[in-house]
Amino acid sequence: MRFLPVNLDALMVELPDLPQTLALQASLRTEPIAGIEDIVPAARTLLVRFRPAAIAQRELISAIGRRRLDAKVEQSGTLIEIPVRYDGEDLAEVADLLKISVEEVIRRHTGSDYTVAFTGFAPGFAYLSGGHPSFDLPRRATPRPRLAAGSVGLAGHFSAVYPQASPGGWQIIGVTDLPMWDLARERPALLQPGDRVRFVEASGRKDQTRKRDASASLPRLAQGQDEGIPSSIPLFDVIKPSPQMLFQDLGRPGQARQGISVSGAMDRAALRSANRLVGNPSPLPGIEIAYGGCELLCLGETVVAVTGAEGPLTLTTAGGSVYPVPRYAAIALTAGDRLHFGEPQAGMRSYLAVRGGFAVAPVLGSAATDTLAQIGPPAIAVGDRLSGLAPPPGAVTGLPDVPPTLPRLGEPVILDVVMGPRSDWLSKQALEDFAAQSWSVTPQSNRIGIRLAGERALKRAPASEGKELPSEGTIQGSIQVPPSGQPVLFLADHPLTGGYPVIAAVAPYHLDRAGQIPIGAQIRFRPITQFPGGL
Repeated sequence: MRFLPVNLDALMVELPDLPQTLALQASLRTEPIAGIEDIVPAARTLLVRFRPAAIAQRELISAIGRRRLDAKVEQSGTLIEIPVRYDGEDLAEVADLLKISVEEVIRRHTGSDYTVAFTGFAPGFAYLSGGHPSFDLPRRATPRPRLAAGSVGLAGHFSAVYPQASPGGWQIIGVTDLPMWDLARERPALLQPGDRVRFVEASGRKDQTRKRDASASLPRLAQGQDEGIPSSIPLFDVIKPSPQMLFQDLGRPGQARQGISVSGAMDRAALRSANRLVGNPSPLPGIEIAYGGCELLCLGETVVAVTGAEGPLTLTTAGGSVYPVPRYAAIALTAGDRLHFGEPQAGMRSYLAVRGGFAVAPVLGSAATDTLAQIGPPAIAVGDRLSGLAPPPGAVTGLPDVPPTLPRLGEPVILDVVMGPRSDWLSKQALEDFAAQSWSVTPQSNRIGIRLAGERALKRAPASEGKELPSEGTIQGSIQVPPSGQPVLFLADHPLTGGYPVIAAVAPYHLDRAGQIPIGAQIRFRPITQFPGGL
């Protein structure tokens, strides 16, 4: 095993091949090590997130290093047949690359059983191993900006089905109508690690799955929700939304098996503060308000708190009186009051909490809206009515926090970073440029990631030029370098795995700051570790 740094609370275990990777994963799941929070498997690596307060990094490395890698990984008893119409855009090109006929490509793809090795990239996206040995294909040089849901692709030794419309660089040989992801199922992801998969050639009609399993059929959930909402009280009408208003809580950890990241509030400390100020438990959902312009009409008596971005907050009473109200304080509202959020002067995301909590149905255990996975409540829009739960008895006793210093336009934002796990894929000059120059936040940035532009693009080391990196796990804060050399800083809604080298990660204590960086700001990265080439 080779151990690579990822962050202060994460490391990557690199192994020689997929069987040993899966064996180690099975060992860690069968006999867990106390302190491990989550494991994201990939083709030859395991990304391990841990609690430093529970286990030191050196102790964790020692414990993992003692695990055997020769155990046979048990497959589930489930065989899932996926009907495919073999008419993909790259089918003829794949045949040319393999120097065989199109008919032979189809025969080989349908002639082998696959195993779900691991999941990632998007909810329901499964990496299938065990196909015909001739299938070892490069990704496309230029990924397509949009592939249809159900596209069946090949890359490296893997086959996969895109569960939703998304960009993609795999070689597309066909399409299936069988949904890979469906929140109406108890197990939304059709394909789970260990499942066996067989592709069958389909006719032009829509086909249904044929699934053989010794167990009974899984129960279905109504409307894709975990549970109902208790009786609620109307609180606000949305007169004017901000550019993005989303319900967010602390996310849905533990869903990596289905290809789902944690997601949740971009500034978790600000959400916790808002809930504490109104006397709520920290995990309750609040509303994340990007930028300003939002106006809410209060429908009854309630207590709210606004935290996060710094900017004007105005209350207009039913009688027409207008006055400013503070952030990071409990605010009593009554029917007819209007709360208006001005443009932030620092930061970009505000958090609104209401005493008792908002009434919003959880999806997979969380009310967080994951914009990449398309899971959770829809974005809040003009005309929506927001309801809350009955407030608990007693007084509001939450204590105010000291607001943090937030990013501002015109001032460089300093982010501490941990170097690795693939810093060695960059040239020495590129590593110097990474820390020495300022990076502009481009308008293409969102909750998935901040797209950066620098005067000097980051160039690869000679040894890594032209090489493809097998998909590897990523964490919030990962800084990935695509072929353009302009980095992407992954945020809360990042994909679980990625195929470009991650050369550093924002330190955990600066993740909330990263979530508040506005478009147009300048970022400087400050390495707090040097890449050792292994731990």
